[in-house]
Amino acid sequence: MSPDAADAAPTYEILKFEDLDGWQDDDHSAALSVFLNTCADIKDPEWATLCALATSQPSARTFFELFFRPVLINGDEPALFTGYFEPELRGSRTRGGPYQYPLHSKPPEVRNGTTWSSRREIEELGLLEGRGLELVWIDDPVEKFFLQVQGSGRVKLAEGGAMRVGYGGKNGHEYKSIGRELIRRGIYEPHQVSAQVIRNWVKRNPVDGAELLRHNPSYVFFREVSEVPADKGPLGAMNRSITPMRSIAVDPKYNLLGGPIWIEKAGAKPLKRLMIAQDTGSAIKGAQRADIYYGTGDKAGRAAGRIRDKGRLVSLMPIQTAYTLVPGG
Repeated sequence: MSPDAADAAPTYEILKFEDLDGWQDDDHSAALSVFLNTCADIKDPEWATLCALATSQPSARTFFELFFRPVLINGDEPALFTGYFEPELRGSRTRGGPYQYPLHSKPPEVRNGTTWSSRREIEELGLLEGRGLELVWIDDPVEKFFLQVQGSGRVKLAEGGAMRVGYGGKNGHEYKSIGRELIRRGIYEPHQVSAQVIRNWVKRNPVDGAELLRHNPSYVFFREVSEVPADKGPLGAMNRSITPMRSIAVDPKYNLLGGPIWIEKAGAKPLKRLMIAQDTGSAIKGAQRADIYYGTGDKAGRAAGRIRDKGRLVSLMPIQTAYTLVPGG
């Protein structure tokens, strides 16, 4: 999307529910359940009324059709769907055996908005060792690295149970892509690089691999997210657990966080489903842009990594809001 397009006023078109391909075949009750997780967090009197009415209707489909109108925002804008997931790592609360790579909490001297030591300095000088900053010990340095890129995840503990960790701060250095570095060195062509390819290369080349990871000076610290049970989804932008295949990340400039969004995703595995906008992302920009949450673990990660598809998003808006945006629509 060009800068001029980004600055242009949004366009709106009110559709009918019969215009939504596959609407009648969806599980509207599942969507309503996810909608109710965050509906009360929308700070608007009109939405408060809708939340109160949500469970008093004869069916979930009736609720959406009675109180909402489908609104296509920037319908001429090319749509793009991608996927994301929550990594699951193996770890232990104590160091031992394969568990040698710690996730650290933020040192007290690290201040937001300032630059601290680089990844190389942290690792080579042992700046975090012996300070009691270890939250959990991981069995794989590459998985630790990718978790720092992702910012949050779940650790399956050797002692039993699991720990969820979330973003706790960073050292202030800008992220540098190690995938691009592999391309620059001539090791891979751009179309060959993926997270799995990087993982495999680092594991095959442990010395050079450790050096490659240090090409990225950014270092992320974590915190234990104890307020969310490990069997629930991670927190989204609304500070509530998100739900696999029902929660999406959107651009809140165009689509209301907490609002229902109908998606028609094309590609090898088409998806036509009522989703709830419960998250955001730095790369999610534009009215026709969404990131679909696929769940936790490797299987979800593989599924999410294959998604880069066209289609369209249609926002379900309260009737009064829809007709205010499109008078006479």
